[in-house]
Amino acid sequence: MLIADFSAQAQRDKRKKGGDPPSKAVLASEAEAAFTEGEKFFILEDYSKALLYFLRAYEINSQSAAIAYKIAEVLVKSNKDEDLIRATSYIEQALKLEKKNKYYYILASNIYNSQGLFSKSAEVLETMIKEVPQTEDYLYELASIYLFDKKESEALRVYNRAENILGINEISSLQKQRIYLDQGKLDEAIKEGEKLIEAFPDEERYVLALAETLSQNKQTTRAIIYIEKYLKENPTSSAGKMLLGGLYRDSGNEEKSRSLVRELFNETKSTLSSKLIMLGTYNATLAQARATGKADSNLETFVLELYGKLEQTNPSDANVQLAGGDLYMSLDRPREAKERYLKAIRLGTTTYEAWQNLLYLETQEKQYDSVIMHAEEALEVFPNQSNVYYFNGYAHLRKRDFRNATQLLEQAKRLSKNDEQQVAEINSMLGDAYQAMKEYDKSAKAYDEALAFNPMNDIVLNNYSYYLSLRKADLEKAERMSSLLVKNHPDNISYLDTHAWVLYNREKYKEAKKVMEKALSLDKPSAINYEHYGDILFQLGDVDEAVEQWRKAKAMGSLNQEIDKKIATRKIL
Repeated sequence: MLIADFSAQAQRDKRKKGGDPPSKAVLASEAEAAFTEGEKFFILEDYSKALLYFLRAYEINSQSAAIAYKIAEVLVKSNKDEDLIRATSYIEQALKLEKKNKYYYILASNIYNSQGLFSKSAEVLETMIKEVPQTEDYLYELASIYLFDKKESEALRVYNRAENILGINEISSLQKQRIYLDQGKLDEAIKEGEKLIEAFPDEERYVLALAETLSQNKQTTRAIIYIEKYLKENPTSSAGKMLLGGLYRDSGNEEKSRSLVRELFNETKSTLSSKLIMLGTYNATLAQARATGKADSNLETFVLELYGKLEQTNPSDANVQLAGGDLYMSLDRPREAKERYLKAIRLGTTTYEAWQNLLYLETQEKQYDSVIMHAEEALEVFPNQSNVYYFNGYAHLRKRDFRNATQLLEQAKRLSKNDEQQVAEINSMLGDAYQAMKEYDKSAKAYDEALAFNPMNDIVLNNYSYYLSLRKADLEKAERMSSLLVKNHPDNISYLDTHAWVLYNREKYKEAKKVMEKALSLDKPSAINYEHYGDILFQLGDVDEAVEQWRKAKAMGSLNQEIDKKIATRKIL
């Protein structure tokens, strides 16, 4: 125990024994000692001990505003509602005892805000600004509290008061503008913007903000007038030209818009970032147009012209190459897109999308060796990105490297656990890979998990049922799946062939024949379809016709090494 505590304890012991009551000086000394210890622990962030000492000081001297304030300050450190309520009581006591300390008011306001008591919080700040000199800066906070309390008229009153005292500034003008816009008072909102521009004529962003506000509120013509006037006085403003080009376009004046944009792209003073932003905006327009079947070849030519200028002047900038990749991808020009993404990567871009898009495009074009090489490079930079493992695993699967495929796809699955659709796609591929490796239990588990997500997954239903039929395993389940498949897709030749082959392995030869004949009536039957038909006919005893179908299969390039033996021996061995 501290020396001060010994003294206090001695005084208490003396009182218990009926001695003289302590003097005011002694009590003050005890309270001060406890308060000092509380401050020490408060600084050390040991709030539990700090609170004990502050409470001891308050027990001795409950008329000290400073002690009540410190207790409240400690209690708000807690996340418990009951402590916040206790803090309210102590800070209100502090304010009763001391009306000129702004920190007491500020803490009280924060405590009320934490409880959602915005009216009380505002009342406290109103009192502080009235009682404590030079606290007018808190008018902005007071107005914000009124906004939280959905009292827009009160907020406007306070912002106007702040403006009268502190002058026109961005905070009050922009907030007043937002309030007027929320209230549908466009003219008042515009006046606030004009007032801000008049007060700060050299601040470009205020002019641009007002023009954008006008445009967003269907006042494009007025917005154009503002920016045109500004550009006459500030002809080198790249941001102004960029905005005006967009406004011309919004108003249907494409010729003026393109002329201004070309000028912007030809200027060396214009920042590269502003040009990239504009190019990105155009690219988004092109992508949307193509997605809705309304491709604009004229606009595409113009945007390619802009990108050509950008690439010519900044060939070694990774962001320019990345923008080019995005542009050519939107235009469905994969070769040029791949070139730009690869250049961006080689120039050091840290953008993951560059790798992802490159891998996607290479996968689409079946360039599996490149996919594997670039995926391995990408994993050095992004070791926890599931899509990189996904593309890598898919490429290995297509190259029939099933062991590596399963390892990579299992990792992709682990990293995709929050994306159920991605996991289902991976399970579908894992089912194929494990089947090829003859790890049938793992294959079945992967297929079942894929179907649990989407019971109508055509690819899984087809592959799963076909592989079960080949193994002559769980044929009833195979038939259920293949029946569902042809019910949903009655004219799909591959699915009909699968169903027929499941029926064949269930020795339902007559049903299999009907299904296979329907398949053969569709367009472009394959060698395997004719061979399967021959096998069915053989089991039904029609050997001559079976041999004829096997010959058709061979003539079409059947890869089955047993086809010649079937034809020669006139039977299935």
